[in-house]
Amino acid sequence: MYLDQDFEQLSTERPTTSGRDPEQVLHEVFGYETFRPLQGDIIREVSEGRDALVLMPTGGGKSLCYQVPALVRSGTAIVISPLIALMQDQVAALKELGVKAAFLNSTMDFEQARATEYALMTGELDLLYCAPERLIQPRTIELLHSASIALFAIDEAHCVSQWGHDFRSDYLQLSMLAEAFPGIPRIALTATADERTRKEIAERLSLTKAKHFVSGFDRPNIQYRIAPKTNANKQLLDFIKAEHEGDCGIVYCLSRNKVDATAKTLAQKGYTALPYHAGLPAEQRSHHQERFLREDGVIIVATIAFGMGIDKPDVRFVAHLDLPKSLEAYYQETGRAGRDGKPSTAWMVYGLQDVIKLRQMLEGSQGNDQFKRVERQKLDAMLGLCEVTSCRRQVLLRYFGDELDEPCGNCDTCLNPPETWDGTVAVQKALSCVFRTGQRFGVTYLIDVLRGSENERILQSGHHQVSTYGIGTELSVSEWKSVFRQLVANGYLRADPDGYGALQLTEQCRPLLKGKHTIELRKDPAVKKTSSRASGGRASSPVKDQITDQAGWEALRACRKALANKQGVPPYVIFHDTTLFGMLERKPRTLEELAEVSGVGAAKLEKYGEIFLETIAGLEPA
Repeated sequence: MYLDQDFEQLSTERPTTSGRDPEQVLHEVFGYETFRPLQGDIIREVSEGRDALVLMPTGGGKSLCYQVPALVRSGTAIVISPLIALMQDQVAALKELGVKAAFLNSTMDFEQARATEYALMTGELDLLYCAPERLIQPRTIELLHSASIALFAIDEAHCVSQWGHDFRSDYLQLSMLAEAFPGIPRIALTATADERTRKEIAERLSLTKAKHFVSGFDRPNIQYRIAPKTNANKQLLDFIKAEHEGDCGIVYCLSRNKVDATAKTLAQKGYTALPYHAGLPAEQRSHHQERFLREDGVIIVATIAFGMGIDKPDVRFVAHLDLPKSLEAYYQETGRAGRDGKPSTAWMVYGLQDVIKLRQMLEGSQGNDQFKRVERQKLDAMLGLCEVTSCRRQVLLRYFGDELDEPCGNCDTCLNPPETWDGTVAVQKALSCVFRTGQRFGVTYLIDVLRGSENERILQSGHHQVSTYGIGTELSVSEWKSVFRQLVANGYLRADPDGYGALQLTEQCRPLLKGKHTIELRKDPAVKKTSSRASGGRASSPVKDQITDQAGWEALRACRKALANKQGVPPYVIFHDTTLFGMLERKPRTLEELAEVSGVGAAKLEKYGEIFLETIAGLEPA
């Protein structure tokens, strides 16, 4: 491939380190005093030229694990990131810190791309973000060979896994980095990977000899809550109104139509709710994402097409109106809440139709038997979390190989322990009814038979004469729906793979029908409004609930917003809420005092210090 001669003539010989140590970079550039658990070990490993595989929860500080080594080592760090749309904000945030960062992707014109390539070749960049499809192009590889590379960081590394929920085929070719650039350290990072996926990441990225750093998966600030689906839109509106009025949040739906309808419903109730899915024009998606990142109180309603790599720290809730396909997907999506460490909610409603729909999609997919077997296991684990009567957090963490010694005290099953009941007789009636009606009907029809409905369909079919007709009047319709949901979730019944919603018996139900086993069922809780902010959980109050000087808080936010608008970046790129809160608490009077506030690094102190000191001075009583 052709490369300009001026590029080829540039010298790439440099020392391996910049002379700064990691702690110095952390304090001077990022404004923090100490590393979080594991960060220091990971950063030293990569800074000294060794490979690493990092698993760290969303909001745990993964980006520092390659950004600090990028500034410690000489040369340019190449960051492989899967979403072009988010690179601009990530680069903008680094530039605000005084870091020389850029991106290289297909949105740039020829002159912009050439200028960025020249900056790489002349050693003017600390970090260069690049999409995987761009990186693997022969010209890009040749360009990198002519530059001085500090390290390769492969973000969202779970995209390499063919068992994963975010598989990207371009990631499979990144294994060539080991052979093409020997001696240059590589760090792969992800927030979501069970043991199988971790092994696959290591093998596919040629990181089998890399040291693994597995941080705890627990996000104690997130309260996990799952409720039976009755009227999803009303439940969502009640939840937001009671607990997250004015907050920023994400609502996930399975289909594009449901995304559009839900966003419209929220908007009609006065919320700033914007749809996001692959069926919308790219320009509209980009605009909605930009508003979400830069404005307060925006709710994005989206399919799973939205969210990977989102750095917005103050997302206060993530809601699911449909069941995710796996615990990996659920953990990844809920992890977008509370990146700032402040109390947030992962709220979900799910019902029998969710289970039936996902099982039908799985069985009707084009995957081979091994693929379907793995997907069944993942769906079963997701359903297990929904129906568990013990601590949800313990179940979730155990799936990822992490352990929590005691119940968390900050999930719905801890705060309001569900009741159980001996459902053996009811289950035998339900299973027998499925058999007696020929395994050809859905749950609504089966409940009508059990409760002795005299509708025309039952009378015409003759099912008013079967032995199970009218034997289930002791349970309400909603109680029977709960019974059938749990039977499908636990594998005693399966949905007809042909897609008509008929329920069929599985071999697993035989001992129950013959009376050899008993079964305990979960009693669905009565619907009542509760507030996660007054739930007695172990999470502390949100930042805004701790503020006593509301006028001062609004003044600091207005100052930040004005600077963000001027710079064309999201407000959190200037300073996070927690940094503003630190200013409000300390009320620094000098630049030296302001530098002591967590999150105020040298570059931001120089750029914004005087402006914020002036604002803080104006808060003092006359």
